[in-house]
Amino acid sequence: MSIWELLLAFAVVLLMLVALLANVLVLMCFLHSADIRKQVPGLFILNLTFCNLLMAVSSMPLTLAGIIYRSQPGGDQVCHAVGFLETFLTTNSMLSMAALSIDRWIAVVFPLSYHSKMRYRDAALILSYTWLHSASFPIVAASLSWLGFHHLYASCTLYNKRPEDRTQFVIFTGVFHALSFLLSLVVLCFTYLKVLKVARFHCKRIDVITMQTLVLLVDIHPSVRERCLEEQRRRRQRATKKISTFIGTFILCFAPYVITRLVELSSVVHISSHWGIISKCLAYSKAVSDPFVYSLLRHQYKKTWKDIINKILKRSSINSSALAGESHNQNPPQLNE
Repeated sequence: MSIWELLLAFAVVLLMLVALLANVLVLMCFLHSADIRKQVPGLFILNLTFCNLLMAVSSMPLTLAGIIYRSQPGGDQVCHAVGFLETFLTTNSMLSMAALSIDRWIAVVFPLSYHSKMRYRDAALILSYTWLHSASFPIVAASLSWLGFHHLYASCTLYNKRPEDRTQFVIFTGVFHALSFLLSLVVLCFTYLKVLKVARFHCKRIDVITMQTLVLLVDIHPSVRERCLEEQRRRRQRATKKISTFIGTFILCFAPYVITRLVELSSVVHISSHWGIISKCLAYSKAVSDPFVYSLLRHQYKKTWKDIINKILKRSSINSSALAGESHNQNPPQLNE
């Protein structure tokens, strides 16, 4: 193995371990907290978490084996199954992020009618659509034998081996990425920019009230005034940072892989196998960032996973104390005669 392949293999291992740990922690938070389970967005996050977990245990290990052995890992049936699952999970995770953005848009833009517009039944219908939408493309690809091991990405994914099907495969790939990546990106941009517009409007109203209050309070201490102005600046930046993170991570992780897949269809541009695997690793990194972007760094999830860790540590400390007490009782101190 070259130094590049060694680094890429290490990156896949790291992504796989972090994705497993982070997404399992999100799942534990969902099971532990009744408040999180009551929230409608919890269904979308749960679906996204399962997609990331399945990606970490199915597609990532085979990519690692493909990098190490430089050939297809396992038989054709295994590779076709993993390619089917990888196409389904990638599309499903993209649409789940779009569904989360729609939920935030309704909650922020239509707060009074949110509970009537976004119920569990509505969320279940949206998830049903994402599953049907996500399953349609790999089903078509499997029926046309367009799944297999792609050496450029060292992965079992969409791949056409027959030159006579090139035109149909080009059209299929273009439609697939337009209705998965591009559709999700358009929904994300539309909904989150609407959310940002409303957030900035509310910030301006709060800023006006704050400035009026500061003008009236002439005897206020300068440090208090400075803290109010600093909080005002932070409030303006908070929504922008969150929305930039949502859209930015989506583009950063998926865009290089999607663009590479589209450029690959033209025989004019030569693509390095190292870049192909790097773009695939960037797509895998979304399974690592999603738990932090959508769940673990939020206050409610942060409180829940801290409670879980404290319970585990407390239980382990109680068990160690009990074992120490038992050993002390079994070996009582002997008195000198």
